[in-house]
Amino acid sequence: MSTPNPKIYLLPNLMTAGNLFCGFAATLQIVQGALLQASDPDAAAQLFHIAVWFILGACIFDVLDGRLARLGGHDSAFGREFDSLADVISFGLAPALMVYRIVLLAFPRVGWVVAFVYLLCGALRLARFNTAAASGTPSNSKEFLGFPITAAAGLIASITLFMLWWFGERDHEIGEFKWVLPPLMLFLSVMMFSRLRYPSFKAVTWRTTRSLSRFLVIAVVLLFTVLNYEWMPAVLFLVYLLYGLVRPWVSKAWQREIEEEIGEQSRPDNPEESPEIIG
Repeated sequence: MSTPNPKIYLLPNLMTAGNLFCGFAATLQIVQGALLQASDPDAAAQLFHIAVWFILGACIFDVLDGRLARLGGHDSAFGREFDSLADVISFGLAPALMVYRIVLLAFPRVGWVVAFVYLLCGALRLARFNTAAASGTPSNSKEFLGFPITAAAGLIASITLFMLWWFGERDHEIGEFKWVLPPLMLFLSVMMFSRLRYPSFKAVTWRTTRSLSRFLVIAVVLLFTVLNYEWMPAVLFLVYLLYGLVRPWVSKAWQREIEEEIGEQSRPDNPEESPEIIG
């Protein structure tokens, strides 16, 4: 019996392909930078910069593919599997290889363990999500269970970008502060499997409405991020990480102000019937 050729939705899967390309390109830049690091540190530092931007670009593509799929009602099993495969490369392999090359190369055995633990936790998290989705487990699109792998990779990449910008312009090294990255990677590995809940902000759609004052605040934050791209992405990812830690103690009213009001039209009638997303 022949296997039917699955139909795929063009735009969401093109965004996923962009995500995969960014992960592949980041990996190539890191490998090329590793080959040049001893002989030409200037060129190697530039390649590491480019790799960081490719990882952050993959984060943008990952957000867009989900938005486009939900916008057109085109969520599919094929898209879910394709997205997870791309995420393993872009948000698992590329950040692990980058931190290993920049920091952990001096301690090969320990470095291999730290980098692999992060990659393993990311792959297991994505497999857990796909298994739950394939079994038909309902999900609440408003929450992630545990820190999402996209945000974990974005945090590692943005902090690396900040350190390369702050220290690398002088001596092409990020100095002793580079030792922040390995424990951060292990901490994020744990956070990806934690029971803490993070808002997904997936209720934000083209029909989402806000007051003029809040629109201006959001616009100013986005403009400030663009103007200070060297360090502002790290601040945003850190705020998101810390918000999950303090969220259990934030009042429900404040949670609605931050998370739910922007997607009030998408709120389920009975929240208890919608378990959390785990991907």
